[in-house]
Amino acid sequence: MTDLDALVGEWLPLPDVADRLRTDVGRVRRLLQEHKLLAVRRGERNILSVPAQFLTPVVGRGTDGDEAWEVVPSLQGTLVLLEDAGFSDEEAVAWLFTKDASLESLGTGPDRPTTPIAALAAGHKTEIRRRAQALAL
Repeated sequence: MTDLDALVGEWLPLPDVADRLRTDVGRVRRLLQEHKLLAVRRGERNILSVPAQFLTPVVGRGTDGDEAWEVVPSLQGTLVLLEDAGFSDEEAVAWLFTKDASLESLGTGPDRPTTPIAALAAGHKTEIRRRAQALAL
């Protein structure tokens, strides 16, 4: 297991991402090209994989009663900022998944964010983007 694997935990190959998003792999590849998602090559077979936390359940259920998923809505802008700051894809993933105790002040209740990706998923995009932008300076 690499350091990146230890930070991220669960990875999804592109076909699994397509299944969760109820689309095809071609559409997932377009999301990658449009910087709405980020994938890195993982494992022995070096397959393109997306961190599972880049996808979040949609409030409510899909029309067929199954759980529906979407890309974390504020991920794209943050990925663009990290790319502009000179981060490689692996460095961007590492930054998004590295624990930062100062993020706990953003949340309320028992589930406070401890990583930038958790803060983005909880709706704290302004603070995370401010931090990402500061990296470019």
